[in-house]
Amino acid sequence: MARLLVVEDDPFVRSALIRQLTEASHTVRSVGTALEALREVAHVGFDAVVLDLGLPDLDGAQALKMLRGITDVPVIVATARDDEAEIVRLLTDGADDYLVKPFSAAHLTARVTAVLRRAGGRTGHPGPAGEPVPARVLRVGGLSVDPLRRQAELDGTPLDLTRREFDLLAYLAERPGIVVPRRELLTEVWQQSYGDDQTIDVHLSWLRRKLGETAARPRYLHTLRGVGVKLEPPAA
Repeated sequence: MARLLVVEDDPFVRSALIRQLTEASHTVRSVGTALEALREVAHVGFDAVVLDLGLPDLDGAQALKMLRGITDVPVIVATARDDEAEIVRLLTDGADDYLVKPFSAAHLTARVTAVLRRAGGRTGHPGPAGEPVPARVLRVGGLSVDPLRRQAELDGTPLDLTRREFDLLAYLAERPGIVVPRRELLTEVWQQSYGDDQTIDVHLSWLRRKLGETAARPRYLHTLRGVGVKLEPPAA
């Protein structure tokens, strides 16, 4: 069971979403505006947010950016817009998944389960006395990644990474020297069974910048055109 926030201004759609998610054993709160959503997220702990884009006070895309400024809670965008460029933009701006209206109750529940599963992987499992089990710190050259604390350092200097950048880096750091196909990155990091490679390229570009490298002069991140991406220590 998870604590979910539904942000939807249409009372009929909102009632349907609440019913579907409650029947799936989740605890659901709901609001009808972006500002109410921001207040709720700031004061109540949620496991995921289902965010409509057509809100009366702020466009949902703007609300998403504001949410990302105060929390890294997973956000599923529910939208009637199916323009591919806009969907890519939403994913780039921090959405964890999206649903194009109309969608079935089974589809919604499956997407919520998927983002919750991914979010749950960011925390440690309780030990025998209720204490978290320390996660192994991943080390690749001068790069260290702590999955449990969600911290990364390069040559002892902390890296300021977004949630998605950290997820991408950690996934690659768990497989040093191995070429990871783009399709696998979409499935495992973005929890998307399909999508545009531009989403990966944008995050790789931001990550490279923070690692002090470029695509033309890579140090840690290496792209094999048409194949995938690998993370390995810089050549001596």
